[in-house]
Amino acid sequence: MASQTNAPLPDSIELAGYRIVKKIASGGFSIVYLAYDEHNNPVAIKEYLPSSLSLRAEGQLAPIISSENVAAFRSGLKCFFEEGRALARILHPNVVRVLNFFRANDTVYMVMNYESGLSLQEHILRNREKSGGMGHRQIVSERFIRKVFKQAMNGLREVHTNKMLHLDLKPANIYLRHDGTPILLDFGAARQTLTADVKKLFPMYTPGFAAPELYQKNAQMGPWTDVYSIGASIFACMAGSPPQAADQRVMNDKMKGAYKALRAVYSAELIDLIEWCLQLNAAERPQSVFALQKKLAERPYKAPEPTVRENLGQWLKKLSNYAPGWRRPEEATTEAR
Repeated sequence: MASQTNAPLPDSIELAGYRIVKKIASGGFSIVYLAYDEHNNPVAIKEYLPSSLSLRAEGQLAPIISSENVAAFRSGLKCFFEEGRALARILHPNVVRVLNFFRANDTVYMVMNYESGLSLQEHILRNREKSGGMGHRQIVSERFIRKVFKQAMNGLREVHTNKMLHLDLKPANIYLRHDGTPILLDFGAARQTLTADVKKLFPMYTPGFAAPELYQKNAQMGPWTDVYSIGASIFACMAGSPPQAADQRVMNDKMKGAYKALRAVYSAELIDLIEWCLQLNAAERPQSVFALQKKLAERPYKAPEPTVRENLGQWLKKLSNYAPGWRRPEEATTEAR
């Protein structure tokens, strides 16, 4: 079945004691809604609905699944449920809190805490616009980067301790509460499992943030896979744009020039850190989040000494042919949700 856009559930519909208010996000794997529980508390509800396997028209509740896609749809549903069940065991301030599961409309729904704030991607884009594009100033301050990712990595360590991987870490999936504390959202392990099992599905990863092994068949994944995405997300904070996609880097790596340009704006220690994370060879990256945190804490932040400044904007223009451009989330369609 060709990929298409599925219609969201109607506003104000009630499911299992939850009142759906509106759709807040959608993509090729799921739709996320704002809803209210029986005590009128806001929650986020994620509906399993892979658009490559199912079709739901306006006004319908249950998706239509062709006979040839039933097995794949059920396989993905099982992965979605198991991932959510594992997440429900995690109680950590930097990981989204899963509250409940229920079945309805021939699919499964995951109920999560609803948080107020904005995504790290939105924060980067706002700062990029204020800075007037790419230049010689920090788009996102290094102090902010270090503070946010120290906490985000605390959450990721808890995830890895629970024998899970995120597999879709990127600024759009790092949410900032109003007090600035980050939360990891929208895990991609179920999507990746479904993609690996069902050959005709489009790969569900995000170019620029996905490690090279996600492009490879039967490649071994581990904490180092998420570490690559952490490095890519830090790079995006610094450059205002994702790094060159890993599959393109394998053929013609353009990242060295960008690292060099960033050294005039950010500390050498932070540049060295992202270079380590973004090694194409998984064995050459930090093998655990703890190793990465230890490196980040080795030296306190010190602004770079004045140097002959490379033009970061010019390097990013060169990278633009290799990494996807960024738009605000509401303007972009993301296959990875």
